[in-house]
Amino acid sequence: MAHVSDPAPKRTYSRDEVCRLLGVQERVLADWESHGFVQPLDPYQFQDLVALKTLRQLRSKRLRPERIRLILDSLREKLAHVRDPLSELKIFTDGKRLSVQVDGRRMEPLTGQLLLDFDQAEIRRLLQFPGNRAEQTLADNLASKQREAEKWFEKAIELEQTGGPPEHIVAAYLKAIEYNPEAPGPHANLGTVYFHLKKWQDAEREYRAAIELQPQYALAHFNLGNLHDELNQWPAALECYKKALEIQPDYADAHYNIALLYQGRGELLQAVRHWRTYLKIDPAGYWAGIARRELTRLRQEAVVGGVQA
Repeated sequence: MAHVSDPAPKRTYSRDEVCRLLGVQERVLADWESHGFVQPLDPYQFQDLVALKTLRQLRSKRLRPERIRLILDSLREKLAHVRDPLSELKIFTDGKRLSVQVDGRRMEPLTGQLLLDFDQAEIRRLLQFPGNRAEQTLADNLASKQREAEKWFEKAIELEQTGGPPEHIVAAYLKAIEYNPEAPGPHANLGTVYFHLKKWQDAEREYRAAIELQPQYALAHFNLGNLHDELNQWPAALECYKKALEIQPDYADAHYNIALLYQGRGELLQAVRHWRTYLKIDPAGYWAGIARRELTRLRQEAVVGGVQA
């Protein structure tokens, strides 16, 4: 008797199938797409379905679209290896609080703070024992500080996005740091505020604080490189940009800035290499046009000089 194979697992889903599986109307899916949470597709792959299920979970907790976007942008910024947080990360919700699983540990997505990963049922069971009131009070205080830190961090970002007064933005980030000094995100963002205010020493202090708290924070290394670059400290800038690339090899902006540095120092072959890499990563857009122009110019100079580029 011939062996009959089991049906192959379904690999693609139509738009109608996705709506049916998620239990949402097509207009809801279109709304998610309009906010930029997911790309409009047809058909969808299994990973796309995973992302949509995670998004449905977040929306069921009544998280505002602005907060979801802020969370997703923050995760992409802090986790260099993550392209699509919705499909690649396990996201937990407890009321309106969110955490994500990263390398077996839970992390607060906005601040980057690692959290104690206890099962809630286990916590409740432990707190039934006599003598645990002090521990419960401590846990409540820590949770309260965490919420305050998140509130001030979000407030600072909101002020930045709406063009608030710089002193108010600085004050909000400082409050976030006061409530949670171990989170790298507020330090990095505050460093950039100081950078734009040309408060170089303050900016460097905050960038280095972020790196000390999270050594693999590619954005903080990149921003520190920008600071050195602005101050014409090119060897230090190059070192920082290279560190960002060591952490995140496809960091397009780091390749762009390194290409400019090498070009300014007359190291044309190195500049060409990084321009090429930049264009592989980001072949479209305004900056890609500049990169192509510079690459063409360097090739012409190399031909005139008899150097193969």
